[in-house]
Amino acid sequence: MLHRLRIVPGQTIFWQGRKQVVLNLNGLDTAIVRDVENGRTESVSTAQLQPDASPAAIAPGRQDLMQIPDDDWAQAWKRFEIIRPLLDKAPYRRSTQDVKAIAKKADKDPVTIYRWLARYEETGLVSSLLRPRRTDIGRSRLSPEVDNLLNQTIEDFYLTQQRHSPAETCLEVARRCKAAGLPVPHPNTVRSRISQISEKKQLSKRIDYRSAREKFEPHRGSFPGANFPLAVVQIDHTPVDLTLVDDKHRLPIGRPYLTLAIDVFTRMVAGFYISLDPPSALSAGLCIANAVQPKDTFLAKLEIATPWPVWGKMRKIYLDNAKEFRGIMLERACHEHDIILEHRPKGLPNYGGHVERAFLTFMKKTHSIAGTTFSNTEEKGRYDTDKNASMTLSEFERWLTIFIVEVYHQRGHRGIAKVPPIQLYEQAIMGTDDKPGVGLPMRVANEDKFRLDFTPFVERTIQEYGVVIDNIHYYSDVLRHWIHARDPENPKLKRKFIFARDPRDISVVYFLDPESRTYCSIPYRDSSRPPISLWELNAVLKNAADTNLGQPNEELIFEGIGKMRQIEQEALEKTAQARKARRIAERRRNWVSKPIATPASTVTPATILDDYPGESVRPFDDIQEAE
Repeated sequence: MLHRLRIVPGQTIFWQGRKQVVLNLNGLDTAIVRDVENGRTESVSTAQLQPDASPAAIAPGRQDLMQIPDDDWAQAWKRFEIIRPLLDKAPYRRSTQDVKAIAKKADKDPVTIYRWLARYEETGLVSSLLRPRRTDIGRSRLSPEVDNLLNQTIEDFYLTQQRHSPAETCLEVARRCKAAGLPVPHPNTVRSRISQISEKKQLSKRIDYRSAREKFEPHRGSFPGANFPLAVVQIDHTPVDLTLVDDKHRLPIGRPYLTLAIDVFTRMVAGFYISLDPPSALSAGLCIANAVQPKDTFLAKLEIATPWPVWGKMRKIYLDNAKEFRGIMLERACHEHDIILEHRPKGLPNYGGHVERAFLTFMKKTHSIAGTTFSNTEEKGRYDTDKNASMTLSEFERWLTIFIVEVYHQRGHRGIAKVPPIQLYEQAIMGTDDKPGVGLPMRVANEDKFRLDFTPFVERTIQEYGVVIDNIHYYSDVLRHWIHARDPENPKLKRKFIFARDPRDISVVYFLDPESRTYCSIPYRDSSRPPISLWELNAVLKNAADTNLGQPNEELIFEGIGKMRQIEQEALEKTAQARKARRIAERRRNWVSKPIATPASTVTPATILDDYPGESVRPFDDIQEAE
């Protein structure tokens, strides 16, 4: 599917909603395009080119992946695997015989294959291949007793090293059902349930784990397919060897965490995310989103002119085995966008070597910044990290970005024959005299949708007062239609809806409308409440539980958060006053002990202040009033 992910001359593309033909690429940042309707030729930014302008591609929101039943998702993924060989060819090179061959192999009608191709190529999403929702969905054809018995038989009879055949499993299910006095399911039902089990799981259970790993994991030390930009991207976390200060009082607030995405082929940094919070699914998702999106707006906000021409979906992501990389949400989001997700085999640390070497380079550079923690206590010695800390989170983000685009990308790397990553990236994209380029990465048509696909969510019912999430009320008129809605699959239960939220600011949640399949922002019901983070909320709830205050309510929560912030402010002020007193005392000692080499006739207030840059000295600064 490389042709769909890359921009090359002769390709049809969209710019500002109009259909264009790419005539030529002028480097990594501009392209010459011709409007299909009026024939006008223009030079445009490559970051603004999109693969599609249809409403399905650019409409906000998403179909929530976690609402899709496992069986339906497995079927959609199976359909995608069937048409994948055809997607690897450009439409104009895809013959009727190619489609017929795939149809014959899959035992499908060619018309069905064409329909699947059209649906997928319109959106580029695996979820577009979901089978239409049946009117009788939710009405199980098997009773819960039979369904449980079927699953149990597959688990302890079929998925064993005895390796019973599907036919034998059908007979065993029938035997157990008769013994329990339950109706016997049709053999096709049993076979269908078995077919939904992944080949990797079957091989692991019926043969052994080593065989499954050898077949489905890459060989030690190699990265199959890492032969073009964004073919394989490694992502990992690390604490930064630096203590940061707050923006207001410039006091130490701790070490940040860095989540980094490295392109294996070129060693270009695809994206990163910095946070003071420990690594989580959120930081992993935001790093992936940053890697996929163009960086122009991000660089402009930081006032950095050097380009960072990396965007577009990667083909494969390599992760370690940390729990934040093991969530179902991350797995499905990657599958939805046809991104292969693979985890580093346990005991094989060399699989993450590229990103870890980048971490070593970055951390070594941070050791030159005031406030560094160094790599270990021996290296740190008697260096006072907190006393020397001087950089805020936003300042460090800008510092790191400058280092990435102006230093790391520009100097030669030993692992790629001492070629600068930006040079290798440009050669791979544009081509050389000896080898054609693969083309520019395609921009994601709907970046908001991509980001939301990697966002955590909760499920809640909707009442006449709105929705309650973690004891906080939210309301908007868009919820009115769904008040007391019943579950379509079980009318005895109230329907639960999807609400996405950013843990950094939970003053607004995002409601997934089941009809429009778009997200709507839902604010606090009480608009006078201040924005808070999920971590502040959890701290209040934990304190309420520890002090046996009973069931917390919204009033108690925000009262507690107000107290927390007041205590924090008072602590900061006290610390600032203490630091100011120490500075004054230190300055007084320096005035007494420091020899002044300047002749007395030339000593002026200005020359004294020059000896102490950075301090604003005011008259009577160290005189205290008598009480």
